[in-house]
Amino acid sequence: MRISLCNEGAPNSDRRTAGLNNQQSQLLQRGFTANFLVLVWADKPGTNMARLGPVAQAAGALTIILVCTAGADAQITDKPPFWAYTYNPPDFKPPPDDGQPRHVPDSTASYTVPQTRNRFLAPDWHPGDHPAMPAVVASGRQPDVYACGFCHRASGTGGPENADIAGLPVAYFIQQMQDYRSGKRSTALPDRIPQAWMISLAKAANDDEIKAAAEYFAAIKPKKLVDVVETETVPKPTVAGWFFVTKNDEREPIGMRIIETPADVDRFANRDSRVRFIAYVPPGSVATGRGLAAKPEIACAACHGEKLTGTEVVPGIAGRSPTYIFRQLYEYRHGFRAGSESKPMIDVVKALNEADFLALAAYLATLER
Repeated sequence: MRISLCNEGAPNSDRRTAGLNNQQSQLLQRGFTANFLVLVWADKPGTNMARLGPVAQAAGALTIILVCTAGADAQITDKPPFWAYTYNPPDFKPPPDDGQPRHVPDSTASYTVPQTRNRFLAPDWHPGDHPAMPAVVASGRQPDVYACGFCHRASGTGGPENADIAGLPVAYFIQQMQDYRSGKRSTALPDRIPQAWMISLAKAANDDEIKAAAEYFAAIKPKKLVDVVETETVPKPTVAGWFFVTKNDEREPIGMRIIETPADVDRFANRDSRVRFIAYVPPGSVATGRGLAAKPEIACAACHGEKLTGTEVVPGIAGRSPTYIFRQLYEYRHGFRAGSESKPMIDVVKALNEADFLALAAYLATLER
């Protein structure tokens, strides 16, 4: 029998370690998982045994043995790591509109704050960076199809909270939208807004809109926008708008996390597709990931191309957001991606754990696209 001992009232960031001792908690922080072997045996007055069934009630005693393992298939709680699936704090509010128009470097465009927050508008700061946007990318279709360029930016660069979709093969793009529609592709935390919006949009968009978006983003050459920094400590992060922001005046141990944040938060909030990102990763992650990627049983290049930049039918994985890559590996591993193209990835990740996912993601983010 396996049960979860997490404190259901704990905040999202604490649920993975609630109910664990310090040693077990530290193992989780390092990407390990744990099995809880529960043996029901003896009597304990006042214990509510109803949930454990009549046999357990008759036995009358309860002994719980916690066996901590590094098994990749073990699940401690119902939540994946918070750092990869960030949530806004309950009291989060975006900065108020000060009435001033917004500008970004190397652009003559100007947008108001409400325009940068309008889901049916993709601010086009750099029209020379991409082809003419089709309607579904530029403005969507009210009330249910948000502008693709609102979340993913006009050039498809996205951010750590969602995905960079520039340069995706047309057939792959369309297949993912079909998988979202059918439920073959979902997400570990369906109430998390970036993914919830994506799934809702896929179900509301028609075939012509999906095809137009796929062809548009496929025509844009992807750019490497992530700078990877190995470090023991990281500027203390907070979540604002579903992504991390940091302040350099206070630092904390990075543990086994990736902390990815825009280099210029204001430009990112204004939906500038040229914003770069900093991804802080634990020391040694890149070398470990490089070694994993080259292993015969993983062999990323066998499917994703020699330089991992993709093929005509398989997406590139080089130079992408490491937070995004981690989420995808996690979701393949736990059955949230089960489309027709998923089996090779599922076969690869089933023998890996979260520490492996982190290292692979860190390494891949260092590569050119």
